[in-house]
Amino acid sequence: MITALLVGLVLLFVVTFPATWLLMLFLGNIGANVSYWGALPLGILVSTLIGAAGSQTDQGSPMI
Repeated sequence: MITALLVGLVLLFVVTFPATWLLMLFLGNIGANVSYWGALPLGILVSTLIGAAGSQTDQGSPMI
């Protein structure tokens, strides 16, 4: 159980790294110098939105 939690946590950091890194660069350019840990919550949200936008699921009503 603990091993699965640790693997999930490491996987979360690896998957959200690109979005978080790009947010750090953007926020640094506009003067809000934040660390990786400061940009991580927004990076998680951005990664989730990008993943949801690329999914192929149909959430509409089924055609009868």
